[in-house]
Amino acid sequence: MKMHFTSAAAGLLLLAGIGAAAAQDVVIAPEQETVIKEYVHKQPLASVEVPGVKLSVGSTLPDTVELHEVPNVKYRYVVVDNQTVIVDPGTRKIVKVLN
Repeated sequence: MKMHFTSAAAGLLLLAGIGAAAAQDVVIAPEQETVIKEYVHKQPLASVEVPGVKLSVGSTLPDTVELHEVPNVKYRYVVVDNQTVIVDPGTRKIVKVLN
């Protein structure tokens, strides 16, 4: 019985680790990040509030939040609580929080 519990606990930890790693697997190339930062600086947006969403990599923004395009970049951006976040439009997950 003890062995089954240990195996199950190990399996859960492994799955939790895989989920956390998958949420942070997105790497934005330095060139793309520069393009995004320059575009965001030239096209400032009003900040929106999204109650209940923690602004961190892997968090998902609700469909009610309008994402804004950056030309020639697959990601979108939005300003939430005065922080610019880069979002994968397919999953609506935050891939980077810009400082």
